[in-house]
Amino acid sequence: METEIIKIRPGEGPVSEEDEEKLRAAGAILQQGGLVAFPTETVYGLGGDALNPSSSQKIYAAKGRPSDNPLIVHIYRFEDIYKITKEVPEEARKIADAFWPGPLTMILPKSDAVPYETTGGLDTVAIRMPSHPAAQKLIKYSGGYIAAPSANTSGKPSPTVAKYVEEDMMGRIDAIIDGGEVGIGLESTIIDLTVTPPQILRPGYITQEKLSTVLGTVDTDTTILRADSGQAPKAPGMKYRHYAPRGELTIVEGTPGQVREYINRAAAADHTAGEKTGIIGTEEMLSGYIADVVKSVGSRKDEGSIARHLYTILREFDDEGVTKIYSEGFSTEGFGQAIMNRLLKAAGHKVVKL
Repeated sequence: METEIIKIRPGEGPVSEEDEEKLRAAGAILQQGGLVAFPTETVYGLGGDALNPSSSQKIYAAKGRPSDNPLIVHIYRFEDIYKITKEVPEEARKIADAFWPGPLTMILPKSDAVPYETTGGLDTVAIRMPSHPAAQKLIKYSGGYIAAPSANTSGKPSPTVAKYVEEDMMGRIDAIIDGGEVGIGLESTIIDLTVTPPQILRPGYITQEKLSTVLGTVDTDTTILRADSGQAPKAPGMKYRHYAPRGELTIVEGTPGQVREYINRAAAADHTAGEKTGIIGTEEMLSGYIADVVKSVGSRKDEGSIARHLYTILREFDDEGVTKIYSEGFSTEGFGQAIMNRLLKAAGHKVVKL
């Protein structure tokens, strides 16, 4: 298969007339059962017609993704939710008013319009309304319902720039829309509204604290930061290893001095043993590290910068052939919980506590 690269204006500003025509053409590909990767405000998504069973099957095949791992259905206006759900509780309207369009996915009972191929065999459907203008236009021109996991080979770090979509998907899908670097860099928060109280199944930019201000009591899956999540995979990313670089990643937690000393000592031993070493550090500690490759993930004063850079750094370590990687740990409060959730999955929950 030949994959078309469609370049549009980078960023999340208004869509130009020229780009709108490109997005209209890409929407036609989706209507015809093809697959198109596209930017959202979180990561790049791999889109297919959510109401077409064969399109969802093609998504699983392109990603090498287990078919019991649900896909998120993307819509561009709230009223479209009624076609794909059996019921829309008041909680859904409340959080949609507060956070849509944006990086929030809600789980509701699915209607018969949504094939089981899209929901991973479940009677629930995950729904999101992205805020990225190009994504909104694409959804509109595709017919209104795009099933879209992240646009990477299953298990690898999600792409935040089109370069890595091309690396994974060239020859596997019909088109890639290159809209530059995305803004947030981590996948959406997922909240299950089929249980009482509502429960967060995947942390993201919309934190438990933010959701609680709208809904009152909101639970979080207590195993989100553990390796033995007991939840059934009602949402993407709950059952299988995700976000992993090719090199072996270890997270190190402790005081700044302890973390720096341990990481430098371990990296030196690995280097002597013939490994190519990499360190993921924050701006506050970066100058004290010694390894083959040392990268700043951002500042602890700005968790958003850490989220934006994390997946790209993991991909860059792959590009540079790094075989042993060490990373500082991060806070598990607020947005930090989402960062640690992804980092722990990338490390296969390999953590050194000092």
